[in-house]
Amino acid sequence: MLGRKYLIGADILTAVSERLDGATLVLDGAKIMEVGAGIKPPAGADVVDLSGLVITPGLIDAHVHAGTHCAGFPMGMDDTNDMVEPIVPQLRVLDAMYPGDEAWIEALAGGVTCVQTLPGSGNVIGGQGVIVKTKPDIVENMVIRAPSSLKGALGENPARVYSSKNKLPNTRMGSAWLMRDAFVRAQNYRDKKTAALAKGDPIERNIGMETMVAVLDGKLTLSVHCHRQDDIQTAIRIAEEFGARFTIEHCTEGHLIAPWLAKKKINAAVGPGLTSKSKIELRNKTWDTPRILREAGVHVCLITDHPVVPIEHLIVCASLAVRAGLPRDEALKAVTIYAAEHLKIQDRVGSIEPGKDADIAVWDGDPLDSRSKVLKTFINGEQVYSR
Repeated sequence: MLGRKYLIGADILTAVSERLDGATLVLDGAKIMEVGAGIKPPAGADVVDLSGLVITPGLIDAHVHAGTHCAGFPMGMDDTNDMVEPIVPQLRVLDAMYPGDEAWIEALAGGVTCVQTLPGSGNVIGGQGVIVKTKPDIVENMVIRAPSSLKGALGENPARVYSSKNKLPNTRMGSAWLMRDAFVRAQNYRDKKTAALAKGDPIERNIGMETMVAVLDGKLTLSVHCHRQDDIQTAIRIAEEFGARFTIEHCTEGHLIAPWLAKKKINAAVGPGLTSKSKIELRNKTWDTPRILREAGVHVCLITDHPVVPIEHLIVCASLAVRAGLPRDEALKAVTIYAAEHLKIQDRVGSIEPGKDADIAVWDGDPLDSRSKVLKTFINGEQVYSR
């Protein structure tokens, strides 16, 4: 069991308060015990001198495909999509997670300690995601929450996949109908189950419909892949129609409708930014999007969509957002506490505060300077990476 450890002398960016210069961070086992200036380690304490270095919370990437779309594997071994039926809420990323994916080590080298791994966007409803810590281990030991959300997708991807199979959806209308129909079928399933239980009658379980009902009941978030502004609007329209809790994933054209998204109190995961405009719905992609959304009052985190952008470059995405005008403190929050809030796990991770998980990254300079490197990464108080 890990004991108490004193990390002294570093400049600490907590993601919730002002920068603490030359401060001390106290880790007590897997948790943060104390942080501040003037903390004196007792005699005989386990002290690590990090003078001249910078400590941040462990970074959080709220939207990746690590563990399923594995580095160096051929496309035929990609486990992110089962593209046979467009509505598959019963599928679970947990059952496809590969702890041997090199992405986990790359994440640690980039200071990324927590991610949400999601199914891909080939289906209108693609399955259940999972939130994990990035230290490779038995999958259950990595998990923070499973399922974490239900993945939905609108726009080009599902229409392209199924038009080639001569089945719905071929268009955005088809995708919207399939998503809406899945919710209606879930409502009917819930009503039949409620009536059967009231009579004491048996009912045949349907795992997919149980997952959809969890979204209807507000127990599970619907995370909707949508780039273009019309797809964003459709996602919101359908979610509001059924009272579903939801997030917008990618939000590429969100800057074009930012004030409206703010009124809707949208949580947006923006990215991947560090890519080409590889399809039509990305033609308005810009690094200005995070800044414009934040200025309008939209809750924003930044994502890599790994392996679309390698996960170790999450902090680079934050620095490029700063270059486009996003304030520095907001950029750091967008890959720490705001990402934790996006995933509803801010009680555990995302900032350096007493009582939270001891997940931190130690840098040799300003994290938002692309020349800076991660020297050490800690998860649950354990040093899991060292350069």
